[in-house]
Amino acid sequence: MLYPVPNIYNFGNMEKENIHIISIGGSVMHDLAITLKKNGNIVTGSDDIIYDPSKSRLESKGLLPKEIGYFRDNIHDNLDLVITGMHTKKNNIELLEAKKKNIPILSYPEYVKKLSNDKHRVVIAGSHGKTTITSMIMHVLKFNNVKFDYVIGAKAHGFKNNISISGNPLIIIEGDEYLTSPLDKSPKFLKYNHHIVLINGIEWDHFNVFKSENIYIKQFEKLIKSTPKGGEILYYEDDKIVSSLIEKYNNEDTTTKGFNYEKFETKNNVSYIFNEKNKKIKLNIFGKHNMQNIAGAKILSEQLGIKQKHFYNAIKSYTLPEKRLQKLSDKKIKIFKDFAHSPSKLKATINAVKNQYKNNLLIIYELHSSSSFDLNFLKNYKNSVEKSDYSIIYISEKKLHLFSKKIDEKVIMKLFNTKKLKLVYTSKLLKRIIESKKFKLFNKLFMSSGNFENFNIEKYLNDNK
Repeated sequence: MLYPVPNIYNFGNMEKENIHIISIGGSVMHDLAITLKKNGNIVTGSDDIIYDPSKSRLESKGLLPKEIGYFRDNIHDNLDLVITGMHTKKNNIELLEAKKKNIPILSYPEYVKKLSNDKHRVVIAGSHGKTTITSMIMHVLKFNNVKFDYVIGAKAHGFKNNISISGNPLIIIEGDEYLTSPLDKSPKFLKYNHHIVLINGIEWDHFNVFKSENIYIKQFEKLIKSTPKGGEILYYEDDKIVSSLIEKYNNEDTTTKGFNYEKFETKNNVSYIFNEKNKKIKLNIFGKHNMQNIAGAKILSEQLGIKQKHFYNAIKSYTLPEKRLQKLSDKKIKIFKDFAHSPSKLKATINAVKNQYKNNLLIIYELHSSSSFDLNFLKNYKNSVEKSDYSIIYISEKKLHLFSKKIDEKVIMKLFNTKKLKLVYTSKLLKRIIESKKFKLFNKLFMSSGNFENFNIEKYLNDNK
């Protein structure tokens, strides 16, 4: 059920602070800076590199640092607080100066928790799907005129920012298991002290940080155990790891509820689910993994007081966040962009497109994340591209040195277990291959947590109209 605004809580009357944000250029950090300034705080920031759209948005709000880089003088005695993100180095000169001056230092998630002490906190976690489920909940609540705050890692349609913190009694938080800050190596999702948590499946991710699958799973076990008395745990019950953790937890003081997939069908490239009266609901999204995400969003919405009929009315107008199976071209040749950056995400996204559209499919996948440069981890990609008709694996020349051993096309073919594959190192060659006659009639699916070394997909589309 939804909780009324506590009488003791009035965000507008909170004491305003003088805050400095280290690494202000991040997608979430710059949004936090804008939100804090909007709420009346004095905000400054620093970073060693700032890209658009963060750069333009900070500049428009008068928050863009006058000089790029980190400087001791940015940390002065008038500061009430320093906020830092995970990408700040432990020996950052500003971080060291703040410690020297005894200025309070909080990580991003710790500060979100500080601003949310009097809110009902809902955390969406899991190795995949958390951004999508978070955005689904946001869409459903907004559609049904429910007031709430939120924190999400990508731009959700219908929302200007990645973060909103005001006087609302409810906050929806995308809970990342990545490390909190250079000073705190515990996962971010442990900082929010949730009342409700949803876990959408576990697959060993962040291989560079969590050195074994067991260590990775332990983080989710801690998350489950941190659920307070009277709290709720919602979980994807077909995930054997999650189910075993729930069974092991077995705490009568908390409520646990499982979810699976929404019943669905696909006709003429359109997917449908069935509402509470077993009537078809046309969707803007597709893919079996998204039917799992919808099921998670539905059960969480119900816990927040949204009736099923109101959920279904809302979900039919939902569209995915940016870079989540984003359709860039809907002509005869379909072109998609996705954030996939792990073996299961890669496989699920490819399968979703192939099951929805019968054209041949060319996938272009960038090995970009830190885990991608460990050959032991790359073994997990075996058979992940089997549904693709041809695959391009992109590794930028700048990152080849990160491999401990020589990497070439034969090695990649063996790791992915396919011969229908081309290894590409430059965006110039990438452009030439995908524009070749061989792939002219192929649907194309670009997948990366990076940007293919600044390969402009939108310009490629314009050039090939």
